[in-house]
Amino acid sequence: MCFMSVVQKLKGSTDMELSIVLLGLDYTGKTTLLKSLASEDVKIITPTQGFNIKSVASHEMKMNVWDVGGQRKIRAFSTKYLENTDLLIYVIDITDKKRFEETGMELSELIDEENLAGVPLLVFENKQDLTAACPASEIAEGLSHCTASFPINMYRTA
Repeated sequence: MCFMSVVQKLKGSTDMELSIVLLGLDYTGKTTLLKSLASEDVKIITPTQGFNIKSVASHEMKMNVWDVGGQRKIRAFSTKYLENTDLLIYVIDITDKKRFEETGMELSELIDEENLAGVPLLVFENKQDLTAACPASEIAEGLSHCTASFPINMYRTA
């Protein structure tokens, strides 16, 4: 499924401008995703200290995409970026099985945020092209404690 089709389906409207926030643990590929959306070179990526923002036009939509750093010391500040969010994309590195529980706990905390009430959530399984990628069943198990109270949409792009 094309990324833009997923965004349109989750948003459920034809708004011409969207505010999208990319969150997840550090080194999951949020900046790579942002640069890919903006058709920029992804060969050299440095860890995000704070945030990156880009406006991307595609399929008659303008997306203002906030890529918020995922280092543990700055995660607590990520909620500042959630006000007026139209779509939250939570990026998971599906090759990093050791951090599934940690990412599930972070996602659980986000789900409880007041600013996210009614905001569609897309869990983006990144790094599917790598041989170390875990199957969806293992990812779902790692996220199990947060999926019971919130419907999570997981899409595979393979």
